[in-house]
Amino acid sequence: MSPHRKLKPDSLNPDTPSSPQEKLKFLVFSLAVLAAPWPLAGGYLTNVLIFVGINSMLALGLNLLLGYAGQISLGQAAFFGLGAYGSGVLTTRFAMNPWLAMAVVAVSVAAFAFAVGFPVLRLKGHYLAMATLGVGVIAHIAFNETVDLTGGPSGLSGIPNLAVGSFQFDSDLKNYYLVWGFALVAVLLSLNLVDSRVGRALRAIHDSEVAARVMGVNARLLKVQVFALSALLSALAGSLYCHVMTFISPTSFSFHVSIELLTMVVIGGLGSVYGSILGALLLTLLPEMLRAFQDFDIVFYGLLLISMTIYLPGGLVRGIPALFRRLWPVRRSHA
Repeated sequence: MSPHRKLKPDSLNPDTPSSPQEKLKFLVFSLAVLAAPWPLAGGYLTNVLIFVGINSMLALGLNLLLGYAGQISLGQAAFFGLGAYGSGVLTTRFAMNPWLAMAVVAVSVAAFAFAVGFPVLRLKGHYLAMATLGVGVIAHIAFNETVDLTGGPSGLSGIPNLAVGSFQFDSDLKNYYLVWGFALVAVLLSLNLVDSRVGRALRAIHDSEVAARVMGVNARLLKVQVFALSALLSALAGSLYCHVMTFISPTSFSFHVSIELLTMVVIGGLGSVYGSILGALLLTLLPEMLRAFQDFDIVFYGLLLISMTIYLPGGLVRGIPALFRRLWPVRRSHA
């Protein structure tokens, strides 16, 4: 087969900011995010949207690793927790400036992931999944057992809100714009990354690591680098979480959280930046909407996820347009 063959449309990334249409899409998305809390008039729903922003950052990090590079991870909750506990401990135990603590923790967690990634990412498939799961389990045990630093099972309280001078991020509306400010930057960086030479190399590794190596891609180093980037985004999300909540406990960073993040990425759409946002939105709002069903909420939750997996196998971003095309096929002219 000729090396100059045309790529199929499905093999191209749908979320690239190189065209005016994609730039317009990001602008419209940003304006929608900025306007979202105003009709809600603050309160509970604004608080839920804050968690959508935090989960979006987590899902973005995992999607870069899984959706683009094809490397599964069940340990994202560990990096999320390290970011939260790192910022919480540095600000409460050592009186460090919260912004400085966030920067120190983000770099430290990325460096830790980079070091761990070299041996772990030599594995493939379910062996890689089990290795990353082990990282998550070890981190969760550490959060529980290091009582002097983390407070153990009782949690860590007294974490200060972020502030700029005398301006405190101490309300739901302020925290909404804080979190989504970081989330929008993460979206923009992700869009530019996946549209770059690095992004094309990541997709090459996803399709065939052997072929990517033959074409001169340093697959091992690139996988470790995207693993570290994924950890950095998770750590930043964890730092924001701890300063928004001002209290954290180990239950917020368990294996269950890693599974939820994986589900967000798969439901939203693997290999799609906006799919990560949609998955985070759906799986953050869905449990809240199903509370009315009381004891049956988990049944509806499971049935909905199964149905989406069957009928929208490409995730929301690709599945919904495909579903519309099946229901209302475009009539082609035979002239």
